[in-house]
Amino acid sequence: MSKLKLIFCRKTVSFKILLASFILPFAWEVSAQTHYSSNVALGIKGGATFSEIFFNPSVRQKFTPGMTAGVMVRYVEENHFGLVAELNFVQRGWAENFEDAPYNYSRTLNFVELPVMAHIFFGRRGKFFFNAGPQVALFMGESTSANFDPADMASLPDFPYVNRMNEQMLMSATQKIDYGISAGIGGEFNINKRNSLMVEARFYYGLGNVFPAKRTDTYSASNQMTISATVGYWFRIK
Repeated sequence: MSKLKLIFCRKTVSFKILLASFILPFAWEVSAQTHYSSNVALGIKGGATFSEIFFNPSVRQKFTPGMTAGVMVRYVEENHFGLVAELNFVQRGWAENFEDAPYNYSRTLNFVELPVMAHIFFGRRGKFFFNAGPQVALFMGESTSANFDPADMASLPDFPYVNRMNEQMLMSATQKIDYGISAGIGGEFNINKRNSLMVEARFYYGLGNVFPAKRTDTYSASNQMTISATVGYWFRIK
């Protein structure tokens, strides 16, 4: 009986070793696929902006171009998910639409903005990503470009007064803090393990108003809307 037990035990041990030899490679493969090492990257970006203001009552306008540039930091803890924070200089504003009249007017609003966004991505060599989150901005000043004097519109005999709002051209932006929501999509292309290039298109909608919005004020809403197209460079430091 002892010999039979010894043979049985040896067979059991051999079977366990054989079973383990099949299971361990698959377990290692699954572990390699599910494990993702965290990383931190720093970056720079720059590009163009196209902005309007959502006025209520509405104002005839068109997109005005501007620029944006800034620095970025990204932290990725899990596969497909991370966080991105930026510190950018950005130009927003609006341009009046006078249709066929020979006039032009545009206002540029300068901000320093801080967006903090969730970063969702897919892919390895080339990545598709989606960013979304809140942001806050500090108003830094404004400038106006026009081929007439907005304070002396009454002296222009052919100025298109009919069915249009004109008060905004004489108003100064008084709200120093802006806040809103950003969302963007883009692609990232790895140069090597530490360096990559990215392109992104982003939309921003401001929840604050450029001008005062009390019941007695001219406009009940003056929210900023901006589309940006940027190119950036990432350098992984961890």
